[in-house]
Amino acid sequence: MSLHPDYKGTYQYKWQNIPYLTLSGMEAVTITPQSNFVNVGERTNVTGSRKFLRLIQENNYEAALEVAREQVEGGAQVIDINMDEGMIDGVKAMVRFLNLVAAEPDIARVPVMLDSSRWEIIEAGLQCLQGKGIVNSISLKEGEDKFKQQARIIRRYGAAVIVMAFDEKGQADSYERRVEICERSYRILVDEVGFPPQDVIFDPNIFPVATGMEEHRRNALDFFQATRWIRENLPGAHVSGGVSNVSFSFRGNDTVREAMHSAFLYHAIREGMDMGIVNPSMLMVYDDIPRDLLEKVEDVLLDRREDATERLLEFAETVKNDGARKQEKDLSWREKPVADRLAHALVHGVAEFVEEDVEEARKSTKRPLDVIEGPLMDGMNVVGDLFGAGKMFLPQVVKSARVMKKAVAYLLPFIEAEKGGQRKSHGRVLMATVKGDVHDIGKNIVGVVLGCNNYEVIDMGVMVPAEKILETARRENVDVIGLSGLITPSLDEMVHVAKEMEREGFNIPLLIGGATTSRVHTAVKIDENYSGPVVHVLDASRSVTVVENLTNPQQKENAAARFREEYNELREQYKKRETAKDIITLDQARQNREDLFAEGHQPVKPALLGTEVLEDIPLDVLRKYIDWTPFFATWELSGKYPAILKDPVVGNEARKLLDDANGMLDMIIAEKWLTAKAVVGIWPAAAKGDDVVLYTDETRKEKLATLYFLRQQTKKATGQPSKSLADLVAPEGNNQTDYVGAFAVTAGLNIEPHLKAFEKEHDDYRSILLKALADRLAEACAEYMHEQVRKKYWGYANGEQLSNEELIKEAYKGIRPAAGYPACPDHTEKATIFNLLDAENRIGVKLTDSFAMYPAASVSGCYFSHPESRYFGLGKIGKDQVEDYAARKGWPVADVERWLSPNLNYTP
Repeated sequence: MSLHPDYKGTYQYKWQNIPYLTLSGMEAVTITPQSNFVNVGERTNVTGSRKFLRLIQENNYEAALEVAREQVEGGAQVIDINMDEGMIDGVKAMVRFLNLVAAEPDIARVPVMLDSSRWEIIEAGLQCLQGKGIVNSISLKEGEDKFKQQARIIRRYGAAVIVMAFDEKGQADSYERRVEICERSYRILVDEVGFPPQDVIFDPNIFPVATGMEEHRRNALDFFQATRWIRENLPGAHVSGGVSNVSFSFRGNDTVREAMHSAFLYHAIREGMDMGIVNPSMLMVYDDIPRDLLEKVEDVLLDRREDATERLLEFAETVKNDGARKQEKDLSWREKPVADRLAHALVHGVAEFVEEDVEEARKSTKRPLDVIEGPLMDGMNVVGDLFGAGKMFLPQVVKSARVMKKAVAYLLPFIEAEKGGQRKSHGRVLMATVKGDVHDIGKNIVGVVLGCNNYEVIDMGVMVPAEKILETARRENVDVIGLSGLITPSLDEMVHVAKEMEREGFNIPLLIGGATTSRVHTAVKIDENYSGPVVHVLDASRSVTVVENLTNPQQKENAAARFREEYNELREQYKKRETAKDIITLDQARQNREDLFAEGHQPVKPALLGTEVLEDIPLDVLRKYIDWTPFFATWELSGKYPAILKDPVVGNEARKLLDDANGMLDMIIAEKWLTAKAVVGIWPAAAKGDDVVLYTDETRKEKLATLYFLRQQTKKATGQPSKSLADLVAPEGNNQTDYVGAFAVTAGLNIEPHLKAFEKEHDDYRSILLKALADRLAEACAEYMHEQVRKKYWGYANGEQLSNEELIKEAYKGIRPAAGYPACPDHTEKATIFNLLDAENRIGVKLTDSFAMYPAASVSGCYFSHPESRYFGLGKIGKDQVEDYAARKGWPVADVERWLSPNLNYTP
């Protein structure tokens, strides 16, 4: 690939005096001095690299430095560093890693791109950089004031900045909008802030093409033209972008994607793109792209034909089919001895031949149990070793478990016929989702992984009360109890179980897991209430090691002592942090509230007042709204979609998992496995202090209900308000008439028969896959209904046109916070929402005693329309607010402290 000879860059910028740069891994690519293309290495990014995330989580910074070094040696001219992950202290990790990078001349010779959605991490990183860095990114999304504030700080540190083509109205999705936003940003940065123009890098948004949607036809062409306009009209400025975005429509078809990336890069560089994130393994040499494929790709990129998309899609199918024909099944392993065949089937999750192989093995042994304890366990030991070494991933392990279960199920009648045959296991583990909680995907995955490592797992299901857990544990003589839960109230229930275990004289290990659990909570709240070993298990991959250490006779005493010492230290650290918390009084916080209605904002009157039920929402519609990133996280595959599909570590398995998911989705939709329903409501409303009063009608005389909200009390920087959701609603007695909405949706109806069918088939993989997809469809339904409310039922954004990517990035106006989550952590507010909507009767969603929703694949929350609405976290609150909140709700303080325990800045 050679650049077109008539390309003329308007500005040549030499990063650290390196004038001529080449794309890493592309020997056949000639990047001329005029193009000066800068390739950004992205593997030092915890959201895009599972390996790097694992190294940072394990504090293995030496190995993490090697990742950075490999990128530089591989040709990256900038390394993108991102520490945005919920279980990492992002500021601390960024500072430590950058300080280590600074001491490595081989790495420090290239600039660092600080990549984070959290400003505190960006600023901490800027304080550590030597030489010139790049901040990724800022935009006009939150208005000019914040844009200028951040730009001035970046300029003070001497860094360059990536500016997203995004403003208060949303992302730029046309040539005109790209030009408008980039020009406005440039004038503010250069003329008002005094930013050096050569330090401004625009990302004018690379969007997918060939999606079949008319409005996407010009996505690539608009980018090319906007790039040229920027280089010709905004002197000194650079242009960057993520190239893989352009080919999302063809994920799974690497041949077409590689051709699209190369052709896109060819034209983009000609127009002036001089920086970007490019995966060298996903690029063809431009001149090597087959002529017929290149013609169709460029027809799409340059919008040269009306039928360009159809022609490329049709051609892509022939390429895909050709590839499929080449990938015929390799059955050579079927020629091996039966023990090797069983091992192969287990490692590769192939269940097709397992019964005939098990039967052959049974006939060659004295007892059917010998097959389990011999070749089957040998195969599962291989699976366990590969998983422990990071050479197998969770979806593969679950498929292996499916093969093992089918094999054991086949042998059970023969074992029972012998009367006395009993399989030896490493130990018995009882697992349960605690009372009031219905979420069990994580628990089921841990159970599968333990089963794969020869532990007998007794799964008690969901909503299991403490007395039943302990009664079963005694009767079954288990070695370990594992508790799981997702919602915050489950934390208290786990404490209750621990206290009951202590009262009844248990001394076996207690494992704690689930989304809301943490090592700190386990140490502070649970460990002190039980004298036996208590361990928080972060994910399935660590469960085996923990259980082995705590049950092995030679290791368990030392392991228990290590955990006890670790949790004692955590408690001490927590107590020190607790006393050092810097919060303000509730009165001070209320005085620091933001008046969002001072300038006369007039809310839009909704088209709908009251409630509306939507029955049987088409699942094929919801499919388009799915955010796939959390789906991969469920399977412990770390990375953002779609970048995860090309991750060098987990990408191959992520693609297989996505193929399986889409295959099951096809069946779910075609055979109507699930039913999606929704109920939404909108009512006249007014803020009254930190509460929001809802009225029966527009006369606003009769109160319908009250929603109770809390206010941030953490001390803020000057100019930063102490937020409450109540601030988003016009105050009582104000001239502005406002409204508030609520919703409840589900996509979990009718799921049980299919789960039972999979259970009967011993198919954990498809059972977990179905639950995970139901969760994604429920979230997609919530996203879909929010869009319908914005554009139709409320209508305050009736002209909105957002892509699914923009919806995932929350580029819309208004928010839909859920009770029990960061902005309003009180789960009990769901009761008010459900009463307002009559959700149980109208769509079949129930609340448990702990305010979990059943079916589990359900979502509920409130709607706020104010254009300045943003999601936020409440953080820690003081006793003065707890007492005030209790008085407003008419509750005992102790009850409020129980429901809000994770947010308390004190120990009750």
